Amino acid sequence: MFILREPSDADIARFLLDQSNLPFSYADVGATRAPSAAPHGFTVDHNRIELGRGAEIFQRASEELKRWRQVDLGWVSIAPRGVKLEKGATVAVKAWGCGMWSLNACRVVYVVDETQPGAGATPVKRDEAEPITRFGFAYGTLPDHIERGEERFLIEWDPKGDSVWYDILAFSQPRHPLVKLGSPVARVMQKRFARDSLAAMKSAVTHPP
Repeated sequence: MFILREPSDADIARFLLDQSNLPFSYADVGATRAPSAAPHGFTVDHNRIELGRGAEIFQRASEELKRWRQVDLGWVSIAPRGVKLEKGATVAVKAWGCGMWSLNACRVVYVVDETQPGAGATPVKRDEAEPITRFGFAYGTLPDHIERGEERFLIEWDPKGDSVWYDILAFSQPRHPLVKLGSPVARVMQKRFARDSLAAMKSAVTHPP
């Protein structure tokens, strides 16, 4: 939903209470498990950046993902803060843009955790069979979100080259009438989010507190 003032903690609590038991607002829940599985009619965005090399960078990046650092961008944040990353967790994405605030309800669809042997995590399919270690998750939109779709945030460690990557995969389409009318502006904001999220994760692992 769009609002002219910054939402208070009470506003956010009421918003999440209303959304917590509602179904996802799109049919292909979990389709971000494979880039080729994105549903027809949705815009697909795939962005990635190399964070560094080695186990320490992978661990650091995974911890930052658990803390939702990839969505803590100043003009975008997760509310309430400190939500535990687990399947079924419901959050509000609070964003400022075009002179107004928006609250957008999302629920974690799945968690990928290949850091522990036998963890039983949801696998992410790849076309090539490489021994890549991954940690991440996807969340999907609930009915009160200005868009509909799903977004996956993934940390990948490839032991062949020892490189660690942060990967964002999303499919979306406008839901709110204002977003449909202003779709070019909405696309600019989506691209800004991806760019800022990549930069935030790079900074977090390169310059830890």
